[in-house]
Amino acid sequence: MTTIAWAHGALIDPTTPQLSVLDHGFVVGDGVFETCELIDGAPFALTRHLERLRASALGLGIAVPDEAVVRDAVAQVSQAWHSAEPGTTARLRITWTAGLGPLGSDRYEGPGTLVVAASAVPSHGEVRLHVLPWTRNERGALAGLKTTSYGENAMALARARAHGAAEAIFGNTRGELCEGTGTNVFLEDAEGLVTPPLSSGCLAGVTRALVLEWAVEAGVAVREEALPLRAIHDAQHVAITSSTRGIAAVAAVDGEPKLPGRLTLAMGEIFAARRLERMDP
Repeated sequence: MTTIAWAHGALIDPTTPQLSVLDHGFVVGDGVFETCELIDGAPFALTRHLERLRASALGLGIAVPDEAVVRDAVAQVSQAWHSAEPGTTARLRITWTAGLGPLGSDRYEGPGTLVVAASAVPSHGEVRLHVLPWTRNERGALAGLKTTSYGENAMALARARAHGAAEAIFGNTRGELCEGTGTNVFLEDAEGLVTPPLSSGCLAGVTRALVLEWAVEAGVAVREEALPLRAIHDAQHVAITSSTRGIAAVAAVDGEPKLPGRLTLAMGEIFAARRLERMDP
């Protein structure tokens, strides 16, 4: 599988070690990241992703990366990907860590570490969800931040796989529907599309925001509303959103079949068309 990577100011061999064993992103997960889609060699919604990268860094309390440097690195990786795999959609990841640190939770003062890499988007196939027995803490220090501290998500996704599902769904400590490991959740009811508010503790997904905005533009009823976790089981139509999926209808939740909703399918078509028209919305 082709992987294009950038670090320390230049494109690198992705199989060659580049990071210090003292990098705090490696030692304690002290870093942030963004993932966007490369379409014909161009990153989709890059400005929105960089704005969220900055917000996550500030929220985590680490230095903010130089946006010009990040954009240059993204351009180099994007161009190299387009040359190596023309016409192939890729997943581009921007990772920013606190840089060198001790073998503990304290931080050193110093420059951060930036890595940008791209690889092919995996085939997603049918979307089946598993609802977790674990919760997101909507009042936690990392709530709403996209950090590299992903152990909880890795465990959740492994549990979902063991239950025959492609994604895992968290409730929060109030018993409300929250989010997936790397997705936001939408339900479709008689009033339209509905998604949990950011106060649920879910990440402010870029695709989630675009679906909300573009639905309004297209006259599709959509709203944010706190929902009980059981709503995902009760709903007839469920969808998830992410940077590499757009908006995708869910086929089953904990083995219970779900039907693609009319508005979900309509928004899927709208999203697919507008992301080609507006590469940096």
